[in-house]
Amino acid sequence: MKFDDLLTGFIRLHILHHAAEMEIYGQWMIDELSRHGYRLSPGTLYPMLHAMERKGYLTSRVQREGSVGRKLYKATRLGKQGLKLAKARVREFIGEAVER
Repeated sequence: MKFDDLLTGFIRLHILHHAAEMEIYGQWMIDELSRHGYRLSPGTLYPMLHAMERKGYLTSRVQREGSVGRKLYKATRLGKQGLKLAKARVREFIGEAVER
């Protein structure tokens, strides 16, 4: 992805946004992000989800349907606090960027 070093923060915020609203799973998040112009492979998204979980922003559980399991993620309290702070910083940045 071109400019991936700049855009990965937005991707993480997008993940937190949805995970704060409901439980999400990887393929759903890949599809959701693609609707917004991000093209992520499972090899990119899943390590990102795992890292966010290790850092305490997400928690997960496995939902079993027969012999198939799906890992569901949701935002933790820390993740929601980080999202709130990030939204404030994004609003501040937008205010500066639009004024110029």
